[in-house]
Amino acid sequence: MKKALKAVLCTLGLLLCAVIVFFAVLTVAEYRPAEVETLTAAQRSQDALSVSEPLTVVAWNIGYGALGDNADFFMDGGKMVNTADKARVERNLQGMADALEELQPDLLLMQEVDIGSTRSHGVNEREWFEHCLPGFSSAFAYNFNALFVPYPLPPIGHVESGLVTLSRYQIGEAQRISLPCPFSWPVRMANLKRCLLVTRLPAGDSGRELVLVNLHLEAYDDGEGKAAQTKQLADFLQAEAEKGSYVIAGGDFNQLFSSVDASAYPVYENHWLPGRIDVSAFNTSLTPIMDASVPTCRSLDQPYAGADLSSFQYYVIDGFIVSSNVQVEAAETLDLGFVCTDHNPVRLRVRLTGEE
Repeated sequence: MKKALKAVLCTLGLLLCAVIVFFAVLTVAEYRPAEVETLTAAQRSQDALSVSEPLTVVAWNIGYGALGDNADFFMDGGKMVNTADKARVERNLQGMADALEELQPDLLLMQEVDIGSTRSHGVNEREWFEHCLPGFSSAFAYNFNALFVPYPLPPIGHVESGLVTLSRYQIGEAQRISLPCPFSWPVRMANLKRCLLVTRLPAGDSGRELVLVNLHLEAYDDGEGKAAQTKQLADFLQAEAEKGSYVIAGGDFNQLFSSVDASAYPVYENHWLPGRIDVSAFNTSLTPIMDASVPTCRSLDQPYAGADLSSFQYYVIDGFIVSSNVQVEAAETLDLGFVCTDHNPVRLRVRLTGEE
């Protein structure tokens, strides 16, 4: 009995040591970005942005190439962790590349772009889209950088993912600006560290810049994180607008603007509930824009293919915010049927004006 007890205690001791070492490694390796970081943009364009020239801006959450119509996801009430094999990831990416050929963006804001993650089989998706849009300058900022995400079972594993901005025009400067993180240790070690990817494009001879902000705000928090991140975003955009900059912010807000009627997409019981942004948080120099004629996002509580679409859970959470010197000619959500990702792309057609 003594030998058996000793063996059990030794085994438990070894397991405890292993857990301590594991958490120590994750703690030491935790991604700790600075408040503001200067990024090196890949300059592939020789073209300069001109004022009054029409611009097409597309924002698209690509679901790290692994959230096609076959997928559900455990965080949304589904069952899957590993949602696609490598062939399906590449098939999804090719489908999005084909769509971009039709969309013809001048400026592309992409979220959930993996550059070396277990969940997308190590595919460098930034390079994929740079290859699809040759001659476009680009910038990347980490939104998720974790040595290992140990939950659930099987675990998510290693994640390197973030925001990618692609521009038909020269990028003057790029920055990563950290947003408040609502999580504490130990959850924080293996969670997203969200940010704004800010790129500045000289606007011809106007002496101004187009300040392009790529964003993906908090999703699975108690609401305080979303509110804090939204306030920082609003303060930043308003400060830039007051300088006279042309401002376009776009991406996945994980929230609905209060000015948008999304009653066609009620949130059913036991489904993820998006936040709500009171547009009065933005002064008159900024205009929030979402098109609710088509849902921008679908729930991942079940696969989309083969589901009863008449009662499926949809959301409107992707859109733009522009300054008053950016003239909006059209804003639309493109219905691509959620075949390649759980988000539809949103497209904005604008002109930069001399007026504020």
